[in-house]
Amino acid sequence: MRVILSALTLLAVSACASLSDRTRESLEQLGLEGTRWGLVVMTMDGRELVSIRPDERFLPASNTKLFTVAAAFHRLGDMTQPDPARGTSLRGDLHGNGHAGLTLVGAGDPTLSDTTGCESNCLSHLADAVASQGVTHVDSLSLDVSIFPYEPWPPGWSQEDRYTRSGAPVSALTVDNNLWPLTIKPAATAELWTEYNITTEWDLWVDVDVETVAEPTTLDDILVYADGSEHEWSGTYREGVNFTVKGRVTAGTPPITLQLPRLDPANVARKSLIRHLNDRNIVVDEGVWGLGVRYPGDPIRDRSGDFAEIEIARLVPPPLIENVTFLMKQSQNLHAELLLRRLGLLEGDGSREAGLKIVEAMLAESGIPRWSWDLSDGSGMSVYNRVTPQMTADFLLWTTTQPWGAAFRDTLPIGGVDGTLRRRFTDTALEGRIFAKSGTLRGTNALSGFMMTRSGQMLVFAAFANERPTEAESAIAALDATLVAISETN
Repeated sequence: MRVILSALTLLAVSACASLSDRTRESLEQLGLEGTRWGLVVMTMDGRELVSIRPDERFLPASNTKLFTVAAAFHRLGDMTQPDPARGTSLRGDLHGNGHAGLTLVGAGDPTLSDTTGCESNCLSHLADAVASQGVTHVDSLSLDVSIFPYEPWPPGWSQEDRYTRSGAPVSALTVDNNLWPLTIKPAATAELWTEYNITTEWDLWVDVDVETVAEPTTLDDILVYADGSEHEWSGTYREGVNFTVKGRVTAGTPPITLQLPRLDPANVARKSLIRHLNDRNIVVDEGVWGLGVRYPGDPIRDRSGDFAEIEIARLVPPPLIENVTFLMKQSQNLHAELLLRRLGLLEGDGSREAGLKIVEAMLAESGIPRWSWDLSDGSGMSVYNRVTPQMTADFLLWTTTQPWGAAFRDTLPIGGVDGTLRRRFTDTALEGRIFAKSGTLRGTNALSGFMMTRSGQMLVFAAFANERPTEAESAIAALDATLVAISETN
């Protein structure tokens, strides 16, 4: 019996090696020379089918969100119910005679909105509450973002990423994803003036130098630059920022909407609230601009010197399950960072490091060796993050043993159906049958999750392409084709 088992083991190892060799040949295509590949594919009982550099450390990009969101499922309990404690609130003193001193308090809600026609979780509803109290004059309007330490960008985020939609700064007061929409309208004929439009609530200067041309263009032909300053705090407000948008667009094509980051989101929220108060005939003293932002250990007072203690209104965000599904499907970095800081409130100060300790405890519980990973943020934008294909696949397999495992898998994008995979795996054997988190950074592609083979067998996999040469094409096509081939042979 022992001899038979040994022979079966050798056959399994041989089959794995053969498939791994074929897979390696499939990945190492012409035009992708120099790319370092890592791939592990396993059955749901842990049997290994493919193993390529399983224990080497790779930059995971947005695959990092797998661990952040799993930790939320593991530690935050029922996420299907609204959580008023995480809602934005307005506190203050009602001085009488229609006067009040107000403090806008951020609680890390990533879904607060100020869009036209907003119906729920709207900043304007706080202004309605003030008006309902008979307030006609606001003597002071301050901010409280002390629930988290001031860490707008985690370590390892590049300077250039900070000025894109992917690098919007983290703030306890977040409105409309901390982004300004900039619409660029190509002219009907080449070489004519390219129109643009942006409406902001803050000191933002945008110089659009986009040429309308006859030849085809892509979004990669439009680049956004900041003025290069360090954006240091000056008094109680952040200095305005110059953005320059350069590039080319094709004549006669539909308008393009870019997103510019709000580098001072808390003060943007305050100015927006002032607009809503003014719309309700509530006068706000001009002197509010001289009042500061409250950070941890720095209590804020209104002009009378009294602490703002009365809660006038509190918004209720939607259930967290909706947000974690959104951030996974769309790979929303800011929402992932706010989720990590929410985890950090469980046993710490709400900092990035406190959140990572919660993630570390979960990984230890799952049996993942500590040497196999290092994480510096919750979204995957940091170039300091490292994981191995083996630990990623092992961790995903572990999630299936947890009571929240099925709900966690449901947050993953589906190939050819939705999220970041909606245009991938279409018209292949994996359309609608692969559930995975993508990841992209400069020179990096990643994809990890679950896929169903043609025979109906579910597999778990973790795939990484790192160090892709600058001139090389994206590794996505080679990766996707390889996974399809694996699914068809099992």
